[in-house]
Formats: sequence, C-alpha cells, structure tokens
Amino acid sequence: MTEQNGLVIRELAGLAELKASEDFQRLVWGADDPADNADLMLSIQHEGGLVAGAFLDDRMLGFLFGFPSSETGIQHSHRLAVHADSRGMGLGQRLKWFQREWCLARGITMVRWTYDPLRRINAALNIGRLGATAGVYHENYYGEMQGINAGIPSDRLVAEWDLASNNVSALAATGQKLVQSGPEETVKIPRNLDQLLEEDPQMALDERLRVRSALKSAFERGLRVTGFDTLQCCYRLSHR
Repeated sequence: MTEQNGLVIRELAGLAELKASEDFQRLVWGADDPADNADLMLSIQHEGGLVAGAFLDDRMLGFLFGFPSSETGIQHSHRLAVHADSRGMGLGQRLKWFQREWCLARGITMVRWTYDPLRRINAALNIGRLGATAGVYHENYYGEMQGINAGIPSDRLVAEWDLASNNVSALAATGQKLVQSGPEETVKIPRNLDQLLEEDPQMALDERLRVRSALKSAFERGLRVTGFDTLQCCYRLSHR
C-alpha cells in the first residue's frame, strides 16, 4: 500500500470491492465495453494476479488489473482506468509505479500490455513517463470494437516494461530518463484521435494505416520504439 496526500493505492480486498470495480470500469469506459468479472478477478488474484485501486476518502478514482503470463517473471497488465473527474492528477502513472513495486517484490521483472498506438496520452504515459519500449505490432487485435474504439481497426502496440532497467529505475527515482542519443527514425501520430474520429473518420482510418505501415516496417528492420516526443507528438525509434 502507498499513501500520499490522502490518496491511497492498494490491492482490492474481497468480492465486494471487486464488484465495485466492475461498476467503476463501466463508468469509465461505458456499457459497450464489457467489464472484467469480479469472480474471475478474485480467482486470478488468488493465483498471483494484481487487482489494485486508487482511493480518496474511500472513493475509487483509479483501477489496475494484471495477471501472470505464460512466461516466468512476466506479468500481463490488462486494465488501467482513471475516473474522468480525476484525470490530470497523475493517477495512472502512480498506479503503474505501485504495480512496479508490487511486481519487483515478487520477482516479476517485466510487465507487458497492449495499447492503441494512435492515442497520444497513452503513448506519453507508457513510453515517455514510464520508460516502456515496443517492438511488436498487432493488426486489428480485438476485431471490431464499440464505444470510444469504434470506427477503425483495433490495432495495438505491445508495451514492454523492463522494471529493473537503468532507464526505468532512473524514471522511478527522479522522473528523468538517462541521457540517450537521438532517434534514428520518428513516426508522428494524431494529437487527438477521438476528435479525428468524430470529425473525419476517413482521415482517422488513413492515419491508422499510415502508422501501422511505418511502425511495422521499422520493427522488421530491427528498430524499436524507445521514446515519445510530446511536443512533436511522435514516436522515437532506435536500435537497442
């Protein structure tokens, strides 16, 4: 458990809190996005998974769910959600750093998860502030989706978070990465995918296909996503 300025981040305890997290997921993502089931999360929690929440005065503001993978020492991080009223407080980042501490205490040194490579806020968090890297791209990973993800193929980038790496350790300690050489290539993404989907769905699809082609080509040539430039809104790619 961690506590700062009245905000408590801890594992969820018992079926009642897990059921409350189902309601929280629906609140954040809408009814069209099925919530993870409390009974299933309870079983996974008992088998070494992590189900955590961020609370202020016993009100849930954030939620994180991760479970063991088929590879020893690697956790799959499945869900990260922050209440709309609490965005801008750094809760997503704080939940992820809690996850890192929890995993390292149990001998888990790598966390992986998928995210939409066109979502700037997610890229800035996952790659920029947490120090994850990426070298695997999945086309239309979840098939046709509804809600905020409707309208374009559900492509996903696989974030790989090396919890004990020098860069991640530096970010955890100081908030700053170690000094790195410049990128060998960059790939720009839209600044606001949701706005683009609403105003120009065809352009959103074109951007999906452009970024898909650029990242897959780079990965085939041995490059990896190693940074994200928030000012230019682009991925930074280099060999490792």
